Amino acid sequence: MNAKSDVQLPAVSVIMPVLNEERHLRGAVQAILAQEYAGEMEVVVALGPSTDRTDEIAARLVAEDPRVHTVPNPTGRTPAALNAAIKASRHPIVVRVDGHGMLSPDYIATAVRLLEETGAQNVGGIMHAEGENDWEHAVAAAMTSKIGVGNAAFHTGGQAGPAETVYLGVFRREALEQQGGYNEEFIRAQDWELNFRIREAGGLIWFSPELKVSYRPRPSVKALAKQYKDYGRWRHVVARYHSGSINLRYLAPPTALCAIAAGVVTGAALTPWGLLVPAGYLAALVAGSVPAGKGLSATARLRIPVALATMHMSWGWGFLTSPRSLARKVIASRRPAVLSGS
Repeated sequence: MNAKSDVQLPAVSVIMPVLNEERHLRGAVQAILAQEYAGEMEVVVALGPSTDRTDEIAARLVAEDPRVHTVPNPTGRTPAALNAAIKASRHPIVVRVDGHGMLSPDYIATAVRLLEETGAQNVGGIMHAEGENDWEHAVAAAMTSKIGVGNAAFHTGGQAGPAETVYLGVFRREALEQQGGYNEEFIRAQDWELNFRIREAGGLIWFSPELKVSYRPRPSVKALAKQYKDYGRWRHVVARYHSGSINLRYLAPPTALCAIAAGVVTGAALTPWGLLVPAGYLAALVAGSVPAGKGLSATARLRIPVALATMHMSWGWGFLTSPRSLARKVIASRRPAVLSGS
């Protein structure tokens, strides 16, 4: 017998925060339960106060498979849900999955192998955005293009190696317990903030393109704008909370927003030359949409510039208008609650 077959694989806890996920929850959980992984596994779903059929679907999943459990998350906040699920789970490897994320079949097996090979505290891969209609296809193209998200490897791909952060993440439990879990004041950007603390403590965050999670984009312009406004708002909080954590990629959207606004005002009040800035931005979006939309329908390709502008401007607006009071709330709860398994 091969010596490797005698090695017992570590048990895995999959944690999933959900709120109003009736559309994707069953598929997401089924993708977990169907993983090509020979080790023991449990799935802990943290239920927020949903207004759709999410709780009903979760109850059926629990009844159908003893590996699935639920815990309440009355606040509905993602970091609180994650901490509740971590506390209710019991295995040494903790896999974070969202209610609208679909794991590739070998995701957990590959992640466990990478943790062993690299010695990392957290490994993660690509947020593979996939749409189900023309608008979602356009958003997915924008979210996986460099003109949309810059050089973020977990969006656009890249070589395996150390990273600032990764999408979702597969953690060693001791790393989560050492850091006290997620800071529950970070309604958004909680992954980036936790990974920053892990790195500050000497831990390694590892990105690998071998890991892929299918992601369903927001279904409307309004929902996408809110998502990216919140991203920008809370990324600014991270910058205030952790000095030195900002880089030029994060400053690009607010800089673009200010330049476009200045160009519009100058063009309307002083000289038409000011309009060259917003015109140049629009031209860049259209040009960047051509390679991003390869293989999509004409309707989807026409919507890519709208998705790109929504992402850029909403992120920039959120960053610029992020209130300092949020940072004060975060600092007041500087140390997250200590976690312990059930």
